Amino acid sequence: MPQCHNCGNQLTGAEQHCPACGQPTDSPPPALEPSLARAPASLPLSDYFKTGWGLFKQYPGGFVSFCLLNLVIQVALNRTPYVGAVAAAVVGTPLFMGNFIVSAKLLQGQTPEFRDFFAGFQFFLPLLLLSLVTCLFIVIGTMLLIVPGVYLFVAYLFASYLVVDRRQDFWPAMELSRRTINPRWFGYFAFTLLLVLLNLAGALLLGLGLLVTIPLSFCVVTAAYAEVFGLQSKEY
Repeated sequence: MPQCHNCGNQLTGAEQHCPACGQPTDSPPPALEPSLARAPASLPLSDYFKTGWGLFKQYPGGFVSFCLLNLVIQVALNRTPYVGAVAAAVVGTPLFMGNFIVSAKLLQGQTPEFRDFFAGFQFFLPLLLLSLVTCLFIVIGTMLLIVPGVYLFVAYLFASYLVVDRRQDFWPAMELSRRTINPRWFGYFAFTLLLVLLNLAGALLLGLGLLVTIPLSFCVVTAAYAEVFGLQSKEY
């Protein structure tokens, strides 16, 4: 079934204008390049955290339960001899991206189901390649006087989100994330640092705080991603 390029509404193919948003149905799809209108100092960091907290509060039981389940899976896999650590790394990104899928649905006014947390496996291969390549680049960059590694760690912030939301392959997603963040890198560095500090605070509470701070961090990044790129997909 065709979809409206502007709002994603299902169409029959006979409409000249979308009945949901009024846009011409033959208009081209929106460009993947985001608006770069904001200056580095003007990133609305407080708004991102406020929106992210609002998303988390809409489904706290689901977020906390999934985070606990995810941690149990990671611990069990890492304790498996020989292949456990590799298996944990392989499934890690698709599992974590379930937080984005659920928070994106909440941001779009949809009601998520617990199984949505596992929808990241639909994008298993590009997410796996993304994880391998970004980790390789970051490790190499860190070995080169640390600074390049820190730069890439921040620059690839939105890459996995672009794979899931825009259905991009791993390399275009990495490049689009890097080009978007580069003009405002220091602003996003401050944003990333705040997320790291948030999770450090969660770890200090006997580690139990991580059950809240990990999914909350994804909700906050979802808010930032939506502000920069807009949420493209209606279905995950």
